[in-house]
Amino acid sequence: MNRRSVLTALAIIIAGALGFFMGQKNGPETTGSKLDGPLIGISSLTSDTYTIAVRESGGIPIVLPNGDGSDEEIEKYLELLDGLLMPGGADIPPSEYGEEPHETVKILADDRFLFEKALSKAWIEKTDKPMLGICLGSQWINVASGGSLVQDIPTTFGVNHRDVTHGVNLEADSRLSKIFDGDTEFEVNSLHHQAVKDIGNNLRVVAKSPEGVVEATETTDPNRFLIGVQWHPEKLFADDERQRKLIKAFVDAAVKP
Repeated sequence: MNRRSVLTALAIIIAGALGFFMGQKNGPETTGSKLDGPLIGISSLTSDTYTIAVRESGGIPIVLPNGDGSDEEIEKYLELLDGLLMPGGADIPPSEYGEEPHETVKILADDRFLFEKALSKAWIEKTDKPMLGICLGSQWINVASGGSLVQDIPTTFGVNHRDVTHGVNLEADSRLSKIFDGDTEFEVNSLHHQAVKDIGNNLRVVAKSPEGVVEATETTDPNRFLIGVQWHPEKLFADDERQRKLIKAFVDAAVKP
């Protein structure tokens, strides 16, 4: 049995367990998803909402434990996985973009920081495979591409983006707008206090809040799915068709031709 088969088998066990527990909560209609599909790595899992959203979108979620970020470890993931989802979490050390930390910064644990730093940078630079960054994951895409972050939104913009909902204005010519069938104004959930400041290499800003906070970025390469969003589509997945389209588009982009 090759390494991909082993990962797939493990993913089926995980997905089956998730299906059981979701079935206990929501009834039998949530347990019938197919388990064949692209292998989607989810780094440093913080909530089962990510795995459920990927599974319900046709992907096989592979939970990636924090590692040491070694070249050998990362290369195996680059080879085996079809797509990468970077989830939410604490803050990237500001030293990564040449700044001292604001008093509100809560830095990632060392093991997660080292692993996600190596994984996100290698995935962007060494593959053309799909990547979706959510909240912290979106910030990783920008920092790994040479960009910087607003360390505290309330300090810089005078507004709170934690545990609220707010509007988003989306660029009409963006890949994200096409995924949303041309919608350019909508409401999102918001759980973050940081956001993109200086945009990274080969990225573009495609969405902002009314106050000017960057809410989404994507690659300038029209042939690649590389999108970061500050909101949490996996938490809106059950009730918001637009956010289901985003995760489904990501999983579909990871299907090998």
